[in-house]
Amino acid sequence: MTKEEAINNTMVILDKLPLEKIQEVKDFADFILNKLEEQTLNLGIQKLVEEGKPYEFLKEEEDLYTVEDLKVRYK
Repeated sequence: MTKEEAINNTMVILDKLPLEKIQEVKDFADFILNKLEEQTLNLGIQKLVEEGKPYEFLKEEEDLYTVEDLKVRYK
C-alpha cells in the first residue's frame, strides 16, 4: 500500500465517523507526530554531540575507573 492509498483509505473511514471520533483520531495523529518530531530532534542532537569537537578530548582520555572498581554490580 502506498502512502497515497493509505491516506485515501483513512479519509474514507474518517468520513464515516462522527465528529467527536474524528477529533480523537486527530489528537492521536498529533501525538504520533509530536513523538516523531521529538525523536528526530533527539537523534540530531545526539549526532551533533557525537561528532562535535567540544568533547573530542574525551576519546583520548584514559579511563579512570574500570568495572573491577565497582563495589556492587547491578543487572
